[in-house]
Amino acid sequence: MAGRIRTEMDVLGFRDVRIDEVGNVVGRIPGSGDAPPVLLNCHTDVVAEGDPAEWEYPPFGAEVSGGFLHGRGAMDIKGPLALQTYAAAALEGRARGDVIVAHTVFEERGGLGMKYLLESGGVAPGAVVIGEATQGDICIGHRGRGEVEVVLRGLAGHASAPDRAHNALDLVGDVLAAVQDLARAQPEDPVLGRASLVATGVDVVPETRNVIPDRVTVVIDWRVLPDTGSEAMTSQVREAVGRRVGGLPDGFDVAVDMAQERQVTFTGVSFDRSLFSPGFLMDPADRLVVAAAAAVGRRGEAGPASIRPWTFATDGGWSRGIFGIPTVGFAPGEERFAHTNRERLDVEEARWAFARYPRLVLALQDELS
Repeated sequence: MAGRIRTEMDVLGFRDVRIDEVGNVVGRIPGSGDAPPVLLNCHTDVVAEGDPAEWEYPPFGAEVSGGFLHGRGAMDIKGPLALQTYAAAALEGRARGDVIVAHTVFEERGGLGMKYLLESGGVAPGAVVIGEATQGDICIGHRGRGEVEVVLRGLAGHASAPDRAHNALDLVGDVLAAVQDLARAQPEDPVLGRASLVATGVDVVPETRNVIPDRVTVVIDWRVLPDTGSEAMTSQVREAVGRRVGGLPDGFDVAVDMAQERQVTFTGVSFDRSLFSPGFLMDPADRLVVAAAAAVGRRGEAGPASIRPWTFATDGGWSRGIFGIPTVGFAPGEERFAHTNRERLDVEEARWAFARYPRLVLALQDELS
């Protein structure tokens, strides 16, 4: 995928095209002035396709039917990735400053690529445009996402002799109740809505069905408001579980931590990372946001684009939430098709969005100047 993007950038006349240490693909269209650069960003990874038999169209067939491009990645995010790349190329000699295109790795697992790109100092944009689906609206933020693990430990034993074991599964009910307690007490933001958390998995070790397990991990997916960090999340879960479990019975133990994952990029670089993606929120009245909405307009209607948040997390949590760079989202596509076996991209909406991208970049550079 990275090689394909690099080849296309070379053909389109991008300068300084490179694949960095972790596999991000970066290229530059030089501007005609000294306006701050605008960074256009999509990601190169996609989620798994699942069972191909459950798809109406083959997940990797890229079929165009009924006015839609169908398949995994059509909307999230290979379609918008192509649009951004070509839109940037169309701005050569027109943009008032450089247009940087950086398509990053591991967005779907916490944003390793964007974090590395900005930490390394390889780019220094004045603003970022994220190509996640907005259906033509201007998106200004989203909740963060953390994956918390509650690890319950007991003593394994043969299922024929339960009295000789301490069954870690016995504590799962209390943990699930604690998750529900926390879910009912979540704060709310007037723009982003309520924070939310839900148990999404129970992993048992050993997995053999005639063995009483000595370790059970309850996985919690938590969508947090931008002011909540990972330490606060684990602390709140510990307290909630403690209230439900009370004094632990002899032979049992409970630990709460952020989920960790070893991520190995296709370039061979590995990182042990916490599965936490920060949130962010731009002020709807920020001049860059207002300029962006006016520049793209509303498809088929008069007036500026709608301004709203995303439901899901994006790499904008890193660019704005951590590095403080003004960030907006703009792309074709409906969020409800993301990560489903009905993923699709409206072709005419994509044409419309492509035509609006140059206006968006120029408007942002005008405001940044």
